[in-house]
Amino acid sequence: MYPNVEIITELLPDSSVVIILEDDKLPDWLVLTRSENEYVRKCINEREEIILINSYYKLSLIIPEKEFDESYRKHEELRRKASRVREILKQHKKKEIVITSDHDMNSALSFTEGLILSSYEFNKYKKEEGKNNNQTYPSDIYLFGDVKKNEVEWINAVGKGVYFARDLVNEPNNYLSASDFADIVKQYAGNAGVQVDVYGRKKIEALRMGGILAVNKGSLDPPTFSILEWNPPEAVNNKPVILVGKGVMFDTGGINLKPTSYIEDMKADMAGGAVVAAVLSAIAEARLNVHVIGLIPATDNRPGRDAFVPGDIITMFNGTRVEIINTDAEGRLILADALSFAGNYDPSLVISIATLTGSAENAFGNQAIATMGNAGREFFDLLAESGNTVYERLAEMPFFEEYGEMIKSEIANLKNLGEKKAGAITAGKFLENFTKYPFIHLDIAGCAISQKAEHYRPRGGTGTGVRLLSEFVRRLEGVMKKNKKLKE
Repeated sequence: MYPNVEIITELLPDSSVVIILEDDKLPDWLVLTRSENEYVRKCINEREEIILINSYYKLSLIIPEKEFDESYRKHEELRRKASRVREILKQHKKKEIVITSDHDMNSALSFTEGLILSSYEFNKYKKEEGKNNNQTYPSDIYLFGDVKKNEVEWINAVGKGVYFARDLVNEPNNYLSASDFADIVKQYAGNAGVQVDVYGRKKIEALRMGGILAVNKGSLDPPTFSILEWNPPEAVNNKPVILVGKGVMFDTGGINLKPTSYIEDMKADMAGGAVVAAVLSAIAEARLNVHVIGLIPATDNRPGRDAFVPGDIITMFNGTRVEIINTDAEGRLILADALSFAGNYDPSLVISIATLTGSAENAFGNQAIATMGNAGREFFDLLAESGNTVYERLAEMPFFEEYGEMIKSEIANLKNLGEKKAGAITAGKFLENFTKYPFIHLDIAGCAISQKAEHYRPRGGTGTGVRLLSEFVRRLEGVMKKNKKLKE
Protein backbone atom coordinates (compact mmCIF):
# COMPACT_ATOMS: atom_id res chain seq x y z
CA MET A 1 0.00 0.00 0.00
CA TYR A 2 1.36 3.40 -1.00
CA PRO A 3 1.92 5.65 2.06
CA ASN A 4 0.11 8.96 2.43
CA VAL A 5 2.47 11.96 2.13
CA GLU A 6 1.47 15.44 3.34
CA ILE A 7 2.95 18.80 4.34
CA ILE A 8 2.29 19.97 7.91
CA THR A 9 2.81 23.41 9.46
CA GLU A 10 2.72 22.39 13.12
CA LEU A 11 4.69 19.72 14.95
CA LEU A 12 2.87 17.99 17.78
CA PRO A 13 4.90 17.09 20.91
CA ASP A 14 4.17 13.37 20.64
CA SER A 15 5.19 13.07 16.97
CA SER A 16 7.87 10.61 15.94
CA VAL A 17 10.34 12.56 13.83
CA VAL A 18 13.34 12.20 11.54
CA ILE A 19 15.72 15.16 11.65
CA ILE A 20 18.37 15.51 8.97
CA LEU A 21 21.34 17.49 10.28
CA GLU A 22 23.88 19.40 8.23
CA ASP A 23 25.86 20.48 11.29
CA ASP A 24 25.97 19.56 14.98
CA LYS A 25 23.28 21.99 16.12
CA LEU A 26 20.00 20.36 17.11
CA PRO A 27 16.80 22.32 16.49
CA ASP A 28 15.41 24.28 19.43
CA TRP A 29 12.05 22.52 19.27
CA LEU A 30 13.59 19.09 19.85
CA VAL A 31 13.14 18.48 23.58
CA LEU A 32 15.58 15.96 24.98
CA THR A 33 16.55 14.99 28.48
CA ARG A 34 20.08 15.70 29.63
CA SER A 35 21.15 12.09 29.20
CA GLU A 36 19.54 11.91 25.77
CA ASN A 37 21.33 15.09 24.72
CA GLU A 38 24.64 13.70 25.88
CA TYR A 39 23.98 10.47 24.03
CA VAL A 40 23.23 12.33 20.80
CA ARG A 41 26.41 14.41 21.12
CA LYS A 42 28.45 11.27 21.70
CA CYS A 43 26.95 9.57 18.63
CA ILE A 44 27.56 12.63 16.44
CA ASN A 45 31.21 12.77 17.56
CA GLU A 46 31.56 9.08 16.78
CA ARG A 47 30.01 9.66 13.34
CA GLU A 48 27.03 7.39 13.86
CA GLU A 49 24.87 7.37 10.73
CA ILE A 50 21.48 6.94 12.42
CA ILE A 51 20.91 8.06 15.99
CA LEU A 52 17.77 6.69 17.65
CA ILE A 53 16.13 8.13 20.76
CA ASN A 54 13.29 5.92 21.94
CA SER A 55 11.03 7.92 24.24
CA TYR A 56 8.54 5.04 24.44
CA TYR A 57 5.61 7.00 23.07
CA LYS A 58 7.64 8.46 20.19
CA LEU A 59 10.88 8.01 18.27
CA SER A 60 13.39 10.71 17.44
CA LEU A 61 15.79 9.74 14.66
CA ILE A 62 18.71 12.05 13.94
CA ILE A 63 20.48 11.63 10.58
CA PRO A 64 23.79 13.53 10.25
CA GLU A 65 24.45 14.28 6.58
CA LYS A 66 27.55 13.08 4.82
CA GLU A 67 29.31 15.40 2.42
CA PHE A 68 30.22 14.28 -1.10
CA ASP A 69 31.89 16.02 -4.01
CA GLU A 70 28.78 15.36 -6.11
CA SER A 71 25.53 16.52 -4.51
CA TYR A 72 23.54 13.70 -6.12
CA ARG A 73 25.54 11.18 -4.09
CA LYS A 74 24.50 12.92 -0.88
CA HIS A 75 20.85 12.55 -1.84
CA GLU A 76 21.35 8.88 -2.70
CA GLU A 77 22.95 8.32 0.70
CA LEU A 78 19.82 9.79 2.32
CA ARG A 79 17.55 7.47 0.30
CA ARG A 80 19.59 4.49 1.46
CA LYS A 81 19.48 5.59 5.08
CA ALA A 82 15.71 5.94 4.73
CA SER A 83 15.48 2.24 3.93
CA ARG A 84 17.22 1.49 7.22
CA VAL A 85 14.94 3.87 9.09
CA ARG A 86 11.95 2.15 7.53
CA GLU A 87 13.03 -1.11 9.19
CA ILE A 88 13.21 0.70 12.53
CA LEU A 89 9.72 2.12 12.08
CA LYS A 90 8.41 -1.31 11.13
CA GLN A 91 10.07 -2.90 14.15
CA HIS A 92 8.46 -0.32 16.47
CA LYS A 93 5.16 -0.41 14.53
CA LYS A 94 5.20 3.33 13.95
CA LYS A 95 2.62 4.21 11.32
CA GLU A 96 3.28 7.96 11.34
CA ILE A 97 6.56 9.81 10.92
CA VAL A 98 7.51 13.48 10.48
CA ILE A 99 10.53 14.29 8.31
CA THR A 100 12.37 17.58 8.51
CA SER A 101 15.80 19.14 7.96
CA ASP A 102 17.73 21.77 9.85
CA HIS A 103 18.91 23.47 6.64
CA ASP A 104 17.60 22.15 3.30
CA MET A 105 14.25 20.49 2.73
CA ASN A 106 15.58 18.99 -0.51
CA SER A 107 17.41 16.58 1.77
CA ALA A 108 14.13 15.81 3.51
CA LEU A 109 12.50 15.19 0.13
CA SER A 110 15.21 12.73 -0.90
CA PHE A 111 14.84 10.94 2.43
CA THR A 112 11.07 10.84 1.92
CA GLU A 113 11.52 9.35 -1.53
CA GLY A 114 13.77 6.63 -0.11
CA LEU A 115 11.22 5.89 2.60
CA ILE A 116 8.42 5.59 0.03
CA LEU A 117 10.42 3.36 -2.29
CA SER A 118 11.59 1.07 0.52
CA SER A 119 8.04 0.68 1.88
CA TYR A 120 6.88 -1.25 -1.19
CA GLU A 121 5.79 -4.85 -0.69
CA PHE A 122 4.19 -7.34 -3.06
CA ASN A 123 2.07 -9.70 -0.99
CA LYS A 124 -1.02 -9.92 -3.15
CA TYR A 125 -0.97 -13.70 -3.18
CA LYS A 126 0.20 -14.25 0.39
CA LYS A 127 -2.40 -15.51 2.84
CA GLU A 128 -1.58 -15.42 6.53
CA GLU A 129 -4.40 -16.09 8.92
CA GLY A 130 -5.05 -13.36 11.47
CA LYS A 131 -2.59 -10.93 9.90
CA ASN A 132 -3.17 -7.80 7.85
CA ASN A 133 -0.88 -8.04 4.85
CA ASN A 134 -1.79 -4.53 3.74
CA GLN A 135 -0.41 -2.72 6.78
CA THR A 136 2.31 -0.28 5.77
CA TYR A 137 5.00 1.12 8.07
CA PRO A 138 4.95 4.04 7.81
CA SER A 139 1.44 4.57 6.46
CA ASP A 140 1.60 8.37 6.87
CA ILE A 141 4.61 10.59 6.13
CA TYR A 142 4.52 14.27 7.09
CA LEU A 143 6.97 16.88 5.85
CA PHE A 144 7.63 19.72 8.29
CA GLY A 145 9.41 22.72 6.81
CA ASP A 146 9.57 24.92 3.74
CA VAL A 147 8.31 22.47 1.13
CA LYS A 148 6.33 23.37 -1.97
CA LYS A 149 3.16 21.47 -2.74
CA ASN A 150 4.25 20.70 -6.31
CA GLU A 151 7.43 19.01 -5.02
CA VAL A 152 5.38 16.61 -2.95
CA GLU A 153 3.01 16.05 -5.86
CA TRP A 154 5.98 15.14 -8.06
CA ILE A 155 7.38 12.64 -5.54
CA ASN A 156 3.95 11.06 -5.23
CA ALA A 157 3.31 10.89 -8.98
CA VAL A 158 6.64 9.20 -9.66
CA GLY A 159 6.53 7.04 -6.53
CA LYS A 160 3.13 5.67 -7.46
CA GLY A 161 4.47 5.02 -10.95
CA VAL A 162 7.33 2.97 -9.51
CA TYR A 163 4.88 0.97 -7.39
CA PHE A 164 2.72 0.37 -10.48
CA ALA A 165 5.68 -0.84 -12.57
CA ARG A 166 6.89 -3.09 -9.75
CA ASP A 167 3.43 -4.61 -9.36
CA LEU A 168 3.25 -5.40 -13.08
CA VAL A 169 6.70 -7.00 -13.13
CA ASN A 170 5.93 -9.06 -10.02
CA GLU A 171 2.57 -10.26 -11.34
CA PRO A 172 2.74 -13.97 -12.33
CA ASN A 173 2.21 -14.72 -15.98
CA ASN A 174 -0.88 -16.86 -15.36
CA TYR A 175 -2.56 -13.66 -14.11
CA LEU A 176 -1.05 -11.32 -16.70
CA SER A 177 -1.51 -12.09 -20.38
CA ALA A 178 -0.88 -9.40 -22.99
CA SER A 179 -4.61 -8.61 -22.93
CA ASP A 180 -4.65 -8.41 -19.11
CA PHE A 181 -1.65 -6.11 -19.24
CA ALA A 182 -3.31 -3.80 -21.78
CA ASP A 183 -6.49 -3.64 -19.71
CA ILE A 184 -4.60 -2.76 -16.51
CA VAL A 185 -2.53 -0.12 -18.28
CA LYS A 186 -5.60 1.40 -19.90
CA GLN A 187 -7.36 1.75 -16.57
CA TYR A 188 -4.38 3.03 -14.58
CA ALA A 189 -3.02 5.45 -17.18
CA GLY A 190 -6.51 6.52 -18.18
CA ASN A 191 -7.27 7.52 -14.59
CA ALA A 192 -4.20 9.80 -14.74
CA GLY A 193 -5.51 11.52 -17.88
CA VAL A 194 -3.56 9.57 -20.51
CA GLN A 195 -5.34 8.69 -23.76
CA VAL A 196 -4.95 4.95 -24.31
CA ASP A 197 -5.79 2.93 -27.43
CA VAL A 198 -5.24 -0.82 -27.58
CA TYR A 199 -4.88 -2.72 -30.86
CA GLY A 200 -5.79 -6.41 -30.85
CA ARG A 201 -4.69 -9.20 -33.15
CA LYS A 202 -6.85 -8.17 -36.12
CA LYS A 203 -5.51 -4.61 -36.13
CA ILE A 204 -1.93 -5.84 -35.70
CA GLU A 205 -2.44 -8.20 -38.64
CA ALA A 206 -3.95 -5.41 -40.73
CA LEU A 207 -0.89 -3.26 -39.99
CA ARG A 208 1.36 -6.19 -40.96
CA MET A 209 3.46 -5.98 -37.83
CA GLY A 210 5.44 -9.08 -38.70
CA GLY A 211 7.72 -8.99 -35.69
CA ILE A 212 4.90 -9.03 -33.13
CA LEU A 213 2.95 -11.65 -35.07
CA ALA A 214 5.97 -13.94 -35.48
CA VAL A 215 6.80 -13.94 -31.78
CA ASN A 216 3.13 -14.52 -30.93
CA LYS A 217 2.74 -17.56 -33.23
CA GLY A 218 3.60 -20.05 -30.48
CA SER A 219 1.15 -18.58 -27.99
CA LEU A 220 -2.50 -19.32 -27.26
CA ASP A 221 -2.97 -15.73 -26.07
CA PRO A 222 -3.36 -12.91 -28.62
CA PRO A 223 -0.89 -10.01 -28.83
CA THR A 224 -1.71 -6.38 -28.10
CA PHE A 225 -0.23 -3.06 -29.14
CA SER A 226 -0.94 -0.22 -26.70
CA ILE A 227 -0.67 3.44 -27.66
CA LEU A 228 -0.56 5.89 -24.76
CA GLU A 229 -0.60 9.64 -25.36
CA TRP A 230 -0.22 12.62 -23.03
CA ASN A 231 -0.73 15.79 -25.06
CA PRO A 232 -1.43 18.77 -22.78
CA PRO A 233 -2.89 21.94 -24.36
CA GLU A 234 0.23 23.96 -23.57
CA ALA A 235 2.84 21.40 -24.57
CA VAL A 236 6.28 22.99 -25.01
CA ASN A 237 7.29 20.66 -27.87
CA ASN A 238 6.02 20.80 -31.43
CA LYS A 239 7.00 17.19 -32.12
CA PRO A 240 6.33 14.44 -29.57
CA VAL A 241 8.84 12.48 -27.55
CA ILE A 242 8.09 8.77 -27.92
CA LEU A 243 8.88 6.03 -25.41
CA VAL A 244 8.80 2.44 -26.63
CA GLY A 245 8.72 -0.41 -24.10
CA LYS A 246 9.19 -4.14 -24.62
CA GLY A 247 6.19 -6.13 -23.43
CA VAL A 248 7.15 -9.81 -23.58
CA MET A 249 4.86 -11.12 -20.86
CA PHE A 250 6.86 -14.31 -20.47
CA ASP A 251 9.88 -15.35 -22.47
CA THR A 252 10.49 -19.09 -22.71
CA GLY A 253 12.99 -18.42 -25.49
CA GLY A 254 10.62 -20.05 -27.96
CA ILE A 255 12.03 -22.98 -29.91
CA ASN A 256 15.48 -21.92 -28.63
CA LEU A 257 14.24 -22.76 -25.13
CA LYS A 258 16.03 -21.07 -22.24
CA PRO A 259 17.74 -23.29 -19.63
CA THR A 260 16.14 -23.45 -16.18
CA SER A 261 18.60 -21.08 -14.57
CA TYR A 262 17.62 -18.33 -17.02
CA ILE A 263 13.90 -18.91 -17.42
CA GLU A 264 12.77 -18.44 -13.82
CA ASP A 265 12.53 -14.64 -13.90
CA MET A 266 11.16 -14.29 -17.40
CA LYS A 267 7.83 -12.92 -16.20
CA ALA A 268 9.91 -9.72 -15.86
CA ASP A 269 10.59 -9.53 -19.60
CA MET A 270 7.79 -6.97 -19.90
CA ALA A 271 9.52 -4.53 -17.55
CA GLY A 272 10.21 -2.03 -20.34
CA GLY A 273 6.51 -1.88 -21.19
CA ALA A 274 5.65 -1.46 -17.51
CA VAL A 275 8.11 1.43 -17.26
CA VAL A 276 6.61 3.23 -20.26
CA ALA A 277 3.08 2.92 -18.86
CA ALA A 278 4.24 4.14 -15.45
CA VAL A 279 6.15 7.13 -16.88
CA LEU A 280 3.22 8.30 -19.01
CA SER A 281 0.97 8.03 -15.96
CA ALA A 282 3.44 9.91 -13.72
CA ILE A 283 3.97 12.85 -16.06
CA ALA A 284 0.22 13.10 -16.64
CA GLU A 285 -0.43 13.00 -12.89
CA ALA A 286 2.13 15.79 -12.48
CA ARG A 287 0.64 17.71 -15.44
CA LEU A 288 3.95 18.20 -17.23
CA ASN A 289 3.60 20.29 -20.37
CA VAL A 290 5.37 17.87 -22.69
CA HIS A 291 3.73 15.90 -25.50
CA VAL A 292 4.77 12.28 -24.91
CA ILE A 293 3.59 9.09 -26.60
CA GLY A 294 4.16 5.57 -25.29
CA LEU A 295 4.13 2.48 -27.53
CA ILE A 296 4.00 -0.99 -25.96
CA PRO A 297 3.97 -4.12 -28.15
CA ALA A 298 2.99 -7.09 -25.98
CA THR A 299 2.95 -10.88 -26.34
CA ASP A 300 4.52 -13.90 -24.71
CA ASN A 301 7.15 -16.01 -26.45
CA ARG A 302 6.20 -19.70 -26.40
CA PRO A 303 7.40 -22.81 -28.28
CA GLY A 304 3.89 -24.13 -28.92
CA ARG A 305 1.51 -24.38 -31.84
CA ASP A 306 2.97 -22.81 -34.99
CA ALA A 307 5.93 -21.19 -33.26
CA PHE A 308 8.47 -19.41 -35.44
CA VAL A 309 11.77 -21.20 -35.81
CA PRO A 310 15.40 -20.42 -36.73
CA GLY A 311 15.71 -19.97 -40.46
CA ASP A 312 12.32 -18.32 -40.91
CA ILE A 313 12.15 -15.08 -42.87
CA ILE A 314 9.65 -12.55 -41.57
CA THR A 315 8.52 -9.21 -42.98
CA MET A 316 8.41 -6.33 -40.53
CA PHE A 317 6.00 -3.39 -40.35
CA ASN A 318 8.30 -1.23 -42.48
CA GLY A 319 8.87 -3.96 -45.07
CA THR A 320 12.32 -5.04 -43.88
CA ARG A 321 12.94 -8.78 -44.25
CA VAL A 322 14.55 -10.42 -41.20
CA GLU A 323 16.17 -13.85 -41.01
CA ILE A 324 15.53 -15.56 -37.67
CA ILE A 325 18.74 -16.91 -36.20
CA ASN A 326 17.51 -17.44 -32.66
CA THR A 327 13.93 -17.28 -31.38
CA ASP A 328 15.20 -16.06 -28.00
CA ALA A 329 16.15 -12.75 -29.66
CA GLU A 330 12.46 -11.89 -29.81
CA GLY A 331 12.27 -8.61 -27.93
CA ARG A 332 14.01 -6.69 -30.70
CA LEU A 333 11.46 -8.02 -33.19
CA ILE A 334 8.42 -6.60 -31.40
CA LEU A 335 10.28 -3.37 -30.57
CA ALA A 336 11.25 -2.96 -34.24
CA ASP A 337 7.62 -2.89 -35.33
CA ALA A 338 6.82 -0.30 -32.66
CA LEU A 339 9.84 1.82 -33.62
CA SER A 340 8.76 1.83 -37.26
CA PHE A 341 5.22 2.74 -36.21
CA ALA A 342 6.62 5.67 -34.22
CA GLY A 343 7.53 7.33 -37.51
CA ASN A 344 3.83 8.08 -38.07
CA TYR A 345 4.12 10.79 -35.39
CA ASP A 346 7.24 12.57 -36.77
CA PRO A 347 8.90 12.49 -33.33
CA SER A 348 11.70 14.73 -32.06
CA LEU A 349 13.20 11.83 -30.09
CA VAL A 350 12.43 8.16 -29.52
CA ILE A 351 13.70 6.18 -26.54
CA SER A 352 13.28 2.41 -26.32
CA ILE A 353 13.60 0.64 -22.98
CA ALA A 354 13.78 -3.12 -22.61
CA THR A 355 15.17 -6.10 -20.78
CA LEU A 356 16.85 -6.94 -24.05
CA THR A 357 20.17 -8.76 -23.67
CA GLY A 358 22.15 -10.88 -21.25
CA SER A 359 25.16 -9.07 -22.69
CA ALA A 360 24.14 -5.82 -20.98
CA GLU A 361 23.64 -7.60 -17.67
CA ASN A 362 27.00 -9.35 -17.96
CA ALA A 363 28.72 -6.03 -18.67
CA PHE A 364 27.16 -3.87 -15.96
CA GLY A 365 25.29 -6.11 -13.52
CA ASN A 366 22.58 -4.18 -11.70
CA GLN A 367 24.60 -0.99 -11.28
CA ALA A 368 24.05 0.68 -14.64
CA ILE A 369 21.73 0.85 -17.62
CA ALA A 370 23.37 0.09 -20.96
CA THR A 371 22.76 3.12 -23.18
CA MET A 372 23.39 3.71 -26.86
CA GLY A 373 21.95 5.44 -29.89
CA ASN A 374 22.33 8.13 -32.54
CA ALA A 375 20.55 11.08 -30.89
CA GLY A 376 22.30 14.39 -30.35
CA ARG A 377 24.70 14.90 -27.48
CA GLU A 378 22.27 17.25 -25.77
CA PHE A 379 19.78 14.38 -25.26
CA PHE A 380 22.40 11.95 -23.95
CA ASP A 381 23.78 14.55 -21.54
CA LEU A 382 20.33 15.40 -20.21
CA LEU A 383 19.53 11.73 -19.78
CA ALA A 384 22.82 11.14 -17.94
CA GLU A 385 22.13 14.09 -15.61
CA SER A 386 18.68 12.67 -14.91
CA GLY A 387 20.18 9.27 -14.20
CA ASN A 388 22.63 10.70 -11.69
CA THR A 389 19.88 12.71 -9.98
CA VAL A 390 17.74 9.63 -9.30
CA TYR A 391 20.76 7.29 -9.10
CA GLU A 392 19.69 5.14 -12.03
CA ARG A 393 22.98 5.66 -13.76
CA LEU A 394 23.84 5.13 -17.41
CA ALA A 395 26.76 3.38 -19.04
CA GLU A 396 27.03 4.61 -22.62
CA MET A 397 28.20 2.06 -25.17
CA PRO A 398 29.79 2.76 -28.57
CA PHE A 399 27.45 2.73 -31.52
CA PHE A 400 29.89 2.53 -34.43
CA GLU A 401 28.48 1.65 -37.84
CA GLU A 402 30.77 -1.39 -37.98
CA TYR A 403 28.61 -3.09 -35.35
CA GLY A 404 25.77 -2.97 -37.86
CA GLU A 405 27.75 -5.18 -40.22
CA MET A 406 27.45 -8.00 -37.68
CA ILE A 407 23.68 -8.34 -38.19
CA LYS A 408 23.56 -8.32 -41.98
CA SER A 409 21.99 -11.45 -43.47
CA GLU A 410 23.08 -13.22 -46.66
CA ILE A 411 19.47 -14.08 -47.57
CA ALA A 412 17.48 -11.18 -46.10
CA ASN A 413 18.01 -7.55 -45.12
CA LEU A 414 18.93 -8.37 -41.53
CA LYS A 415 19.30 -11.25 -39.13
CA ASN A 416 17.91 -11.00 -35.62
CA LEU A 417 21.12 -12.03 -33.88
CA GLY A 418 24.75 -11.13 -34.44
CA GLU A 419 27.88 -12.73 -33.10
CA LYS A 420 28.28 -13.63 -29.43
CA LYS A 421 30.48 -10.60 -28.89
CA ALA A 422 28.99 -7.10 -28.44
CA GLY A 423 25.50 -8.55 -28.10
CA ALA A 424 23.97 -5.52 -26.40
CA ILE A 425 25.31 -3.18 -29.08
CA THR A 426 24.27 -5.31 -32.06
CA ALA A 427 20.77 -5.53 -30.55
CA GLY A 428 20.71 -1.75 -30.47
CA LYS A 429 22.00 -1.55 -34.03
CA PHE A 430 19.22 -3.91 -35.11
CA LEU A 431 16.68 -1.52 -33.64
CA GLU A 432 18.32 1.46 -35.31
CA ASN A 433 17.39 0.01 -38.69
CA PHE A 434 13.76 0.73 -37.87
CA THR A 435 14.24 4.37 -36.94
CA LYS A 436 14.49 7.55 -39.02
CA TYR A 437 14.73 10.02 -36.15
CA PRO A 438 16.98 10.71 -33.13
CA PHE A 439 17.10 7.45 -31.21
CA ILE A 440 18.30 6.24 -27.79
CA HIS A 441 18.10 2.67 -26.54
CA LEU A 442 18.17 1.67 -22.85
CA ASP A 443 18.86 -1.95 -21.94
CA ILE A 444 17.67 -2.62 -18.36
CA ALA A 445 18.26 -6.38 -18.38
CA GLY A 446 20.46 -6.23 -15.29
CA CYS A 447 18.35 -3.74 -13.35
CA ALA A 448 14.68 -4.59 -13.86
CA ILE A 449 14.47 -7.47 -11.38
CA SER A 450 16.56 -8.33 -8.34
CA GLN A 451 17.14 -11.58 -6.48
CA LYS A 452 17.56 -9.74 -3.19
CA ALA A 453 16.57 -6.47 -1.58
CA GLU A 454 19.19 -3.73 -1.86
CA HIS A 455 18.57 -0.53 0.08
CA TYR A 456 15.27 0.89 -1.19
CA ARG A 457 15.13 -1.47 -4.16
CA PRO A 458 13.13 -4.59 -3.23
CA ARG A 459 13.53 -8.18 -4.22
CA GLY A 460 11.63 -8.78 -7.45
CA GLY A 461 10.59 -5.94 -9.75
CA THR A 462 12.61 -2.78 -9.08
CA GLY A 463 10.81 -0.27 -11.31
CA THR A 464 14.17 0.87 -12.67
CA GLY A 465 13.64 3.34 -15.50
CA VAL A 466 10.50 5.00 -14.14
CA ARG A 467 12.32 7.62 -12.09
CA LEU A 468 14.99 8.05 -14.78
CA LEU A 469 12.60 8.76 -17.66
CA SER A 470 10.17 10.78 -15.55
CA GLU A 471 13.03 13.03 -14.42
CA PHE A 472 14.28 13.24 -18.01
CA VAL A 473 10.90 14.43 -19.29
CA ARG A 474 10.66 16.95 -16.45
CA ARG A 475 14.08 18.35 -17.28
CA LEU A 476 13.28 18.29 -20.98
CA GLU A 477 10.26 20.48 -20.32
CA GLY A 478 12.49 23.14 -18.79
CA VAL A 479 15.11 22.92 -21.53
CA MET A 480 12.55 23.05 -24.35
CA LYS A 481 11.06 26.23 -22.96
CA LYS A 482 14.44 27.89 -23.51
CA ASN A 483 15.84 26.01 -26.50
CA LYS A 484 13.98 26.46 -29.78
CA LYS A 485 16.02 23.75 -31.52
CA LEU A 486 15.05 21.08 -28.98
CA LYS A 487 11.43 22.24 -29.03
CA GLU A 488 11.22 21.48 -32.72
